[in-house]
Amino acid sequence: MREGIGGVWLTQLIILFILIFVAFLALSLNYTKAFKVKNELLTIIEKREGLTTGDDGSIAIINNYLKSNGYFVTHACPEGSYGIRDLNNQSVNLVSKNDRTPYYYCVTKIKSPMSNNNGNVYYKVNIFFYFNLPIIGDVFKFDVSGSTENIIRSADSLHAEEE
Repeated sequence: MREGIGGVWLTQLIILFILIFVAFLALSLNYTKAFKVKNELLTIIEKREGLTTGDDGSIAIINNYLKSNGYFVTHACPEGSYGIRDLNNQSVNLVSKNDRTPYYYCVTKIKSPMSNNNGNVYYKVNIFFYFNLPIIGDVFKFDVSGSTENIIRSADSLHAEEE
């Protein structure tokens, strides 16, 4: 009887370690995908010199990129940033203090901290992803943020925050 109980305990321990390994693998895959998407968004904003509208603008390109990659996660954006509520149009919404509206991604335009600024800005992008396990499902959301290089005289008309 003692060996039977010990065998069950050992089996449970092995199953626990397998579940921990699968959870770690799922987390690393989701985080890798999030960083890939974030880097692509930053590249698009840098190439288009800001958060521009129009058929060839950065918002349209980003929205098409997110739709084609199956990105449909929403979350609230920080105050002072610009959020995108709908991937099918190019409307940009300024997020107010108590705005808990879900957005697909957030962009903050920030004045460069250089002493001779001359209109230099950079953009901070926030995107959101789920941490999901195969059987359990979505456990929680996390956000990934990154910043562009300095852009001289950006092509958009968004208000820039002070750093």
